Amino acid sequence: MTHDVIVLGAGAAGLMCAARAGQKGQRVALLEAADRPGKKILISGGGRCNFTNLHVAPDRYLSANRHFAKSALARYTSRDFLGLVEGYQIAWHEKTLGQLFCDGSARQIVDMLLEECARSEAAGGAVDLHCGAVIGSVRHGDGRFTVETANGTFVAPRLVVATGGPSIPKMGATGFAYDLARQFGLKVVQPRPALVPLTLGGEDLLFRDLSGVATEVVASAGKASFREAALFTHRGLSGPAILQVSSYWQPGEPIHIDFLPDATADRFIEWKAENPKATLRSALSASLPERLASELAERIGLDAPFADTKDKALRAAGERLKRWAFHPSGTEGFAKAEVTVGGVSTDGLSSRTMEAKSVPGLHFIGEAVDVTGWLGGYNFQWAWASAVACAEGL
Repeated sequence: MTHDVIVLGAGAAGLMCAARAGQKGQRVALLEAADRPGKKILISGGGRCNFTNLHVAPDRYLSANRHFAKSALARYTSRDFLGLVEGYQIAWHEKTLGQLFCDGSARQIVDMLLEECARSEAAGGAVDLHCGAVIGSVRHGDGRFTVETANGTFVAPRLVVATGGPSIPKMGATGFAYDLARQFGLKVVQPRPALVPLTLGGEDLLFRDLSGVATEVVASAGKASFREAALFTHRGLSGPAILQVSSYWQPGEPIHIDFLPDATADRFIEWKAENPKATLRSALSASLPERLASELAERIGLDAPFADTKDKALRAAGERLKRWAFHPSGTEGFAKAEVTVGGVSTDGLSSRTMEAKSVPGLHFIGEAVDVTGWLGGYNFQWAWASAVACAEGL
């Protein structure tokens, strides 16, 4: 079967790209290995799809080339995608930090994208969706790409790779995009799990007894800091703040937690003047869950009333609580990672069209590319923006 474009992967980026290309009058073969499109969209945001973020900016994305994402993000913004959502009368709400979710179900986003694909016909184009199209091989010659699948052979002068990264393998995710990139001579930035819980070992193991306890903190890794909730688990640390810093954490390095985000290191000295009978445990219990307050106080080892404790010791306790060091033993891996840091190197791609500089007609979009956003709708917005940039360049 001959088409104008073959798009591999019917996830967020693939669906968006296919729809836009079809609406330009092109005949698109959209090939998906799974039994239905948009499976990762359907489970996102607790089933309500955190489809974008109002605060999208290039500095909220990780990449070996921090400038690469600027062009696509500027040309298709979160407001543009929100306009599409509202055009389909999909009710939405903002949660925290600019995160936008469907009021109803993530299914509405998938249905919207499928309808966008169907609207190609009005422009003289078409999007032929083939699910269960497991790819056997991809060849390139005479200006055409030939894709062999379980559903037949597809041929087109342009090939768009939107198969994502290896995060959440139970959804069928693989490193196929990287293998294909290498096949065509493109470099791949070493992929690693991102937006993923961290595991604890050594002395930090004792904190596993706090499994289920959550509190608002400022978590830091390197120069990156995020103020959100942290959650202790039976394996280590999770919660939004931890998922955010996991993208920046490097093995062997510590992460730091500020358990007193609204106070200074001298807070207990001030407390001493206000309530000399207070103890570190009782003071911490005023702002932290009881189990966590008890554990932290025990680790610091201050049991006496503040009146009987020297200011130097109270300041030291405050400083430690403002920058408590944890030494992660690792992460929970791609199985629990929401996305992947790394991927197809941007050095070999055009930032305007996502086309491989050395292989005309070959494009990589979405999570397959070495562009990774913060938690909270940023990665979906990269999927939409990179897909539109690619479609406009087809």
